[in-house]
Amino acid sequence: MSMLLVWPILLPMLTAIATVLCRAKVDTAHWMTLVGAALHLAAAVALLAAVHEGRILAVQMGGWPAPFGITLVADAFSAVMVLITAVIHSAVMVYSRRDIDPDQVRAGYYVFMQILAAAVCGAFLTGDLFNLYVWFEVMLMASFGLLVMGRRRAQLTGGIKYVTLNLVSTLLFLAVIGLIYGMTGTLNMADLHGKIALVPHPPLVTAAAMLLMVAFGIKAALFPLFFWLPAAYPTLPAAVAAFFSGLLSKVGVYAMIRMFTLVFTADAGVTHHTILFTVAGFTMVFGVISAAAQMEMRRILSFHIVSQIGYMVLGLSLMTPLALTGAIIYLLHNILAKSNLFLAGGLVRQAAGSFHLDRVGGIYNNYGLLSIGFLVSALALAGMPPLSGFWAKLLVIQATLESRHYAMALVAAAVGLLTLFSMIKIWAEVFWKPAPPPADAHQAPEGRRKLSAWMLAPMLALAGITLVMGLAMEPVIRFAEIAAGQLLDPRAYVTAVLEGMP
Repeated sequence: MSMLLVWPILLPMLTAIATVLCRAKVDTAHWMTLVGAALHLAAAVALLAAVHEGRILAVQMGGWPAPFGITLVADAFSAVMVLITAVIHSAVMVYSRRDIDPDQVRAGYYVFMQILAAAVCGAFLTGDLFNLYVWFEVMLMASFGLLVMGRRRAQLTGGIKYVTLNLVSTLLFLAVIGLIYGMTGTLNMADLHGKIALVPHPPLVTAAAMLLMVAFGIKAALFPLFFWLPAAYPTLPAAVAAFFSGLLSKVGVYAMIRMFTLVFTADAGVTHHTILFTVAGFTMVFGVISAAAQMEMRRILSFHIVSQIGYMVLGLSLMTPLALTGAIIYLLHNILAKSNLFLAGGLVRQAAGSFHLDRVGGIYNNYGLLSIGFLVSALALAGMPPLSGFWAKLLVIQATLESRHYAMALVAAAVGLLTLFSMIKIWAEVFWKPAPPPADAHQAPEGRRKLSAWMLAPMLALAGITLVMGLAMEPVIRFAEIAAGQLLDPRAYVTAVLEGMP
């Protein structure tokens, strides 16, 4: 059973090593990464099956007992996050077969992507703070390599903003690690669950929690620390943007949920959750308003990443079983829908030659499958029934009403309507209106471009998963309730990790 926790990290790393050895042979690298992604997906499915009934797996690496060694642990929440990572990883690898050119492959594209996938899974499975920091650093290095791979001015500008603010986050996180270790003598999260409450200086605990909130808030692109995201993501190839948009900011959300349900659970946590509640509202509003003002498809979608993060943090801030259930479902739904919208954006670029809304049109008449795939994900993001986003929003808003935060429930509903406005704007401009005439009046209109099946198939597959998830929501809700219950009552998690501790 212990290898079930190792394989989701080890397989992408082994694939990265293999692609280093053969990256000059582009076709070999393509097929090798497809095989690696398929094995990664199989390992993630096996891990989820092992914890499906509420079981928690833990392994101490190197034989060192907890809390002294490196711990890997999987409960329902972390296992399902590993699975959704593997799904997006597989889809992006298939899409990359045509989206990424040979020069980018030789520059290390597949190597960086495999390392990034391994680091994301490592962050979801680690059981101690220092190794969470290590995986964040691996993510930062791999993602920065992908950001500047094309060496265009816009990429370098966005990459500098990305890495600068994330280095600030890293420094804050490292400072908190030192502070927590100085107060408790441990960095194992299960061990911290009991020891943080025994610290004789509550203001120090509050300071550590606040610093962590800022560090993870930068990673998650929370208000007012989100400006790096819309500056960086629109400069990326569609395949890379899909992986980034679906997963990187969600690792920050995951870390916040894990820390504020497992470690900072004392009365002082009320203050932290109040701040998170307020920040969630501002994140939703500023993200959606900024998106509504854009006229470039990737920038609209980038600002909606920010806006949607607010719903997840709102669920965390309420700290009720229903709210956390809604937050978990929102995470899963948003990863699928947002990644797929960026994949659809890449196909629009292939079909029409631009991402700008004024320069494209007529996609619906010429590309029916692309239009369907985009529409499913766009309506899911906006929260239209019966798609997955509707149920996720409904649970979060219902939890907000049950907590008697009526104004915030109204804000969440209004943000959903403004999200629908943005999706309708993209649909009307890109898909519904006729294609604009060529810029040169003497130039003949281009014929219909053929879309690559390698790019179209994963986009349709993710749209299909989104649709099925919405239509078969009952088992998803039941699983999310199990995950939320484990978060709110972490005794089984602590026991699984610290079993046999002297």
